[in-house]
Amino acid sequence: MTTTHSPDATPGPSRALSFDRAAAQYAAARPGYPDALFDAVEDMAGRPLRGARTLDVGAGTGISTRCLLDRGARVVAVEPGPGMAAQLRRGLPDVPVVRGDGNLLPFAAASADLITYAQSWHWTDHARSGAEVRRVLRPGGTLALWWNVADSTVPWLGAQAERLVRFFGVEPVELARGAGHGSAVQDRGLPPDLDFTHRRVPWTRRVPLATHLDNLGSHSAFLTLDDDAARGFLAEERGRLLEEFPDGTVEEAYVVELHAAVR
Repeated sequence: MTTTHSPDATPGPSRALSFDRAAAQYAAARPGYPDALFDAVEDMAGRPLRGARTLDVGAGTGISTRCLLDRGARVVAVEPGPGMAAQLRRGLPDVPVVRGDGNLLPFAAASADLITYAQSWHWTDHARSGAEVRRVLRPGGTLALWWNVADSTVPWLGAQAERLVRFFGVEPVELARGAGHGSAVQDRGLPPDLDFTHRRVPWTRRVPLATHLDNLGSHSAFLTLDDDAARGFLAEERGRLLEEFPDGTVEEAYVVELHAAVR
């Protein structure tokens, strides 16, 4: 496919809210996170997650929220999108959900032990969200930002990444590669007055090809495309991957890029 479809270079509110149209698909197909990620968060924070007053900002359908709950954190989910928030409530009915985003956190000063952004910091105004983190995080509290990045050192994922670049004309922000390329997790706009530590956590999952394609299609780069264009690319991708994986199962490889800082 040679047509290029260039997504916005900088994510904006309309792109962030594009996930609402695919909230159920997002919840079903998006990858979770390995236990080793949360081991690393605890190590970097210098405290266990159990009992930590946690704000999971940009919580989406609750993928990271559930993982934090499983580690014993006391979590409030913060999510701007009505469709995503509704999906989160269905999956985690006992979790408090606050409609909002990182640019204006509706919480008291020094009220959080941990603030997390899973796949979501890049949707914020970094200056505003950084100021809000400093206001809401208690002294000694931790800000943790992380992204699941497809490991393009795996040949089939590297080839797919190149096809995505050709299709969109640029490397979509949300699908940025980055494994083995430290700067490709981009300049994440980390608050400059916090001393961040960076760790990389590799992991894999085996899923049906249909789940892999649904995962791909749940990214904003596809959700903001014309439906026919998105379906066309994903149909061609299905044909290519069936040749490589005739049993219809793929092993996705990720590196979680984690940045954490103690206030």
